[in-house]
Amino acid sequence: MAKLKITQTGSPIRRTPDQRKTLIGLGLNKMHRTVELDDTPEVRGMIRKVQHMVNVAE
Repeated sequence: MAKLKITQTGSPIRRTPDQRKTLIGLGLNKMHRTVELDDTPEVRGMIRKVQHMVNVAE
């Protein structure tokens, strides 16, 4: 299965609670942290919800 490299580039300050929880669900909670996750529809949906705060590399 393909992997996605997700890096948090935006701050969760002044964001809605569901966007903060989505970042935590992705394994991100501090600026410039990077995680590697499987490319699944669930992960893609979470990325779409916080796309303005993350960078994604395949």
